[in-house]
Amino acid sequence: MLESDRELWEILVPTARNSGKPFRTRHHREWDKQVYKITGGLTIYQPAKGKWVSPRGQLFQDRVIPVRVACLESDIEKILEITLKHYDQEAVMAYRVSERVLIKHRE
Repeated sequence: MLESDRELWEILVPTARNSGKPFRTRHHREWDKQVYKITGGLTIYQPAKGKWVSPRGQLFQDRVIPVRVACLESDIEKILEITLKHYDQEAVMAYRVSERVLIKHRE
């Protein structure tokens, strides 16, 4: 895969279970390792407040951790599946931040 084939994606990772109980740091680190195996890197941002309404009309208010990864769309789809299962969520959102990623290495 050429690095220029990658796109930059952001995924919103929950900080707590649907019951409100926070995930432990160890739980997040396990997810980080799985994502790292797919992408070779990730950038984790500070948590932010989020709100969304489920298709059944239930309001969810939670804190989420924005995480950016450079990968193919097929990779982010795998990461979404992993995230749904790992965090036992009803939904997980990811969105494209850029259509192209360039990485310059020092020679």
